[in-house]
Amino acid sequence: MSRGGRLSVVLAMFAVVVGLCVFTAMAFLRSNPATVDFTQGHVAGQPVNLTVQTVGVIGTGVHPNWVSYLVLAPDGTWVHTTLWKLPPDTRINMTVDQYDSGSPLRNQEIGQIYGVAGNQATINGKATSLVDSNAGNGVGHTFSVPDLGINVPLVGVDPNNPNDCSHPAPCTGTHNVIKFSFTTPGPGNYRFQCFIPCGLGFLYGNGGPMSTIGFMGGFLEVTA
Repeated sequence: MSRGGRLSVVLAMFAVVVGLCVFTAMAFLRSNPATVDFTQGHVAGQPVNLTVQTVGVIGTGVHPNWVSYLVLAPDGTWVHTTLWKLPPDTRINMTVDQYDSGSPLRNQEIGQIYGVAGNQATINGKATSLVDSNAGNGVGHTFSVPDLGINVPLVGVDPNNPNDCSHPAPCTGTHNVIKFSFTTPGPGNYRFQCFIPCGLGFLYGNGGPMSTIGFMGGFLEVTA
């Protein structure tokens, strides 16, 4: 083969590789869930009320059997995403409607509540700073933001209780209501995730939904 022919083959292969990279990148971007924006119309100095659900089975999409978050958007609709845009230096009043059952924590330290106002949360109206996951229905998930030093265990529901969580979610019916507040820092992307085995069946329970954006892993996108 001539030098020109070899060069043509190399250029063709390079073009194929570039095309595959572009296709993969675009597929990744298309697969990311939407971002719910809580900054539009926000008045500086006013708190933001953020309401989410944690559900045992999302019931739709590419992973219908995975545990997941849903967030109540400002327009009143439930959105399946864990990308939430928040204003900086703002008090976030968070309500978690927890529909999933629980189990004992592998590390009881994660049962502590910290990084939020008063290092306390209310669980069905009762203030607490520590959840004993070996008692009652254990812990279903944690809302943990390592960069902000936030950890809140989300107490599990009794799996024997009736639950009107039809598929697909959002859910209604039996659930625990966990409330707490924290203040956003300056602009940046702050990852949050669940630190108990929501990824049952994956190595160390830390794969699957736990490490996937849109399910139990996400970002607080704090923007000016």
